[in-house]
Amino acid sequence: MSCGFGTRARIGQLYPSGGLCDYEMQLMAPDGVQFLTSRLPFRRSSLADDAALLEDLEVHASLLADARVDLIALNCTAAGVVAGAMHINQRIEAATGIRAVTTVEAVLAALDAVSAKRVALLTPYLPEVVDAERHFLGRHGIEVVAEYAESRATPFEQGMIPPERWLELSERLQAAAATADALLISCAGIQLATHMDAIEKRFGRPVVASNQALLWYCLRVLGIKEQRAGYGALLAGDFDR
Repeated sequence: MSCGFGTRARIGQLYPSGGLCDYEMQLMAPDGVQFLTSRLPFRRSSLADDAALLEDLEVHASLLADARVDLIALNCTAAGVVAGAMHINQRIEAATGIRAVTTVEAVLAALDAVSAKRVALLTPYLPEVVDAERHFLGRHGIEVVAEYAESRATPFEQGMIPPERWLELSERLQAAAATADALLISCAGIQLATHMDAIEKRFGRPVVASNQALLWYCLRVLGIKEQRAGYGALLAGDFDR
């Protein structure tokens, strides 16, 4: 029986304008948790564009505050890598008075929850963004032992990659990733939720993905303890502490 939208929590989602997959958060969310999306200008996928996405952050966050959301999530992994989660959260919180989180901090928390210090990395990023993320992970004690990028120049093109492709790529990466503790599929702008369980089953180790990790983290921050089957072991509660 449905609890109805927003009866347990409303979460504001700041999302790239050219992206197609903001629906994944609502798809995976438990009953009573509502996601409300406001878009940030983002039409290309370079490091410069990741930084520019945050230029008017306070204006867009304030629009979500009008809906009296309980939490605001900046949902762009690469933007968090470039600008830093703490800096982004401070700006949002100063403008709105509402707690803020970012995808990249959620990913780090999820990797810690599954005890992953060595990861295989799958992304749709351009090479410069992959390099930035690899170095970012390294600074946080996480080694990338294997990687593959299905590079796309725009968020629209990233969102058009069929989810079956990520299943295929995870299988292709498996041999090179023999020493990885987990598979990290990084990007909030790709179709993935419907294939999370299949990817994890075939890879044989935990899978952490941007939207999945962000939902998991938001629920933890809000004190909502609910297991969500079908979207990987992280959301299913297999690593609850």
